[in-house]
Amino acid sequence: MLIEQPPMLLRKLYPGALWRMNPDEHAVYLTFDDGPIPEVTPWVLDLLDDRDVKATFFMVGDNVRKYPAEFRRVVERGHRVGNHTFNHIRGFSRRYFTSAAYLDNTERAQHIMGAANRGSETEKPLFRPPHGHMGWAQYMTLKKRFRIVMWDLVTRDYSKKLRPPQVLANVMRYARNGSIITFHDSLKSWTNGNLQYALPRAIDFLKEEGYTFKLL
Repeated sequence: MLIEQPPMLLRKLYPGALWRMNPDEHAVYLTFDDGPIPEVTPWVLDLLDDRDVKATFFMVGDNVRKYPAEFRRVVERGHRVGNHTFNHIRGFSRRYFTSAAYLDNTERAQHIMGAANRGSETEKPLFRPPHGHMGWAQYMTLKKRFRIVMWDLVTRDYSKKLRPPQVLANVMRYARNGSIITFHDSLKSWTNGNLQYALPRAIDFLKEEGYTFKLL
């Protein structure tokens, strides 16, 4: 549970970041990290269209650069996009530990996404740190520029240690009002079969439970 649903102590490390939306509303917020990639993202988009669900995609800038067609598909189909740094960097790594270096990498991703993640006059663009790793200085700098989105439920679809039914079980056990749910449109989630099995069944389960799906 400490991984799938972060404890309150961890959430308090980044006050002001979004971990969970309105707990009084019977709605969930589906998100995807690490894309876009041609092997996985189009399949996710087709599934979401089939289920009439909109989601938020936290994208790696270098993937946007390499696969602009997949990026455009996400935007054209009415989903939101967010920044996941340019190189999927760990905030605690030696090279990017300073807030200046981390912010520079994030701004590279922001530049290539352009207007798709610009936000509005009253709302900041979205950012999610890879692995959830941010130093305090990084967080304090980034929150001035971005609306920082964490998660209330990470499915762990990327894990080699979990089988597809276990990933689905995480959703069924931990989803609740206001949950920000994280899947990954990545090769890690795809090659182990977790995404293909768990995502459609998770959406169907949540709909059967009466949840609505909202965009961040």
